[in-house]
Amino acid sequence: MPAATSGWDDVDRILADIRPPVFPDRNYPITAYSAIGDGTTDSTKAIRAAVDECSAAGGGRVVVPPGTFLTGAVHLRSGVNLHVSEGATLLFSTDPADYLPVVQTRYEGVEVLNYSPMIYANGCTGIAVTGAGTLDGGADWDSWWGWFHRCDDDFAMLRQQGADGVPVAERVYGPGYHLRSSFIQPYDCEGVLIEGVTIVRSPFWEIHPVLCRNVTVQDVTIDTEGPNNDGVDVESCRSVVIRGCTITAGDDCIAIKSGREADGLRVGVPSEDILIERCTLTVKYGAITVGSDMTGGVRNLFVRECAIGSDACTSACTSRRTRSAAASPRTST
Repeated sequence: MPAATSGWDDVDRILADIRPPVFPDRNYPITAYSAIGDGTTDSTKAIRAAVDECSAAGGGRVVVPPGTFLTGAVHLRSGVNLHVSEGATLLFSTDPADYLPVVQTRYEGVEVLNYSPMIYANGCTGIAVTGAGTLDGGADWDSWWGWFHRCDDDFAMLRQQGADGVPVAERVYGPGYHLRSSFIQPYDCEGVLIEGVTIVRSPFWEIHPVLCRNVTVQDVTIDTEGPNNDGVDVESCRSVVIRGCTITAGDDCIAIKSGREADGLRVGVPSEDILIERCTLTVKYGAITVGSDMTGGVRNLFVRECAIGSDACTSACTSRRTRSAAASPRTST
């Protein structure tokens, strides 16, 4: 008989499938496109110009130098590494109009056209957010966090649209609604690296890859205690490693998801082949949760060598019946 194998034997296979993107040695400093790091001048157009030129040239680093640069939504393109240098802060506007037009995203596991995440990419190959600098979402109870108390009716309507099979193109939110967007969201991307940055004052979930393959999140510091502010939420993604991160979150530090209720079943894409290791998690609710919102399923989730800075359990399944499917997590100390 063949020797019995442990599920942990899959870890080597998972790691072999994850290859962080590599970028050409070309730099595009945003100050060369008229960005000003005074904390008040809007640098959105300058950053967009740098991203566009970098991608068109075949890729490289869009560099945020030391200083505080005010911006609206940043949309990455294939081949672009947004590098936030030590001493640099990208300070994001709290004006919702700066996150229009609406883009395809997910809100609590349901597909929707909503305000853009602060850093967003859709259908890209080879993208990154790196560096020793800070990403500051600017959120407080007078801006994004205040929407926490105003979103119930909007979300109920969106959930009903998902249950009724309303086409995503007709689920248009944005102005007049109060569904917060995630901070960093690669959507349907291949080859994603998020490394080294510090994230503070996020409006909602900090790092939220959706429908992505080959994702690395490492050495990131997250310190945001807003309402329902998860740290890293992996949704319907395959081949993911989260390592060496320090996370203080207002809700779950790390959550593995795959869509909610009928909408998650319609899309039907699980989260699978995921390794979480050597993270330090200071938590209000769950340190590492499987669900909620996992009707697409979760498979091959491995957790090892993580330190939990509260009385919370290392991991937990949090899904309700209508929000869950099969899950196969494994933990090791």
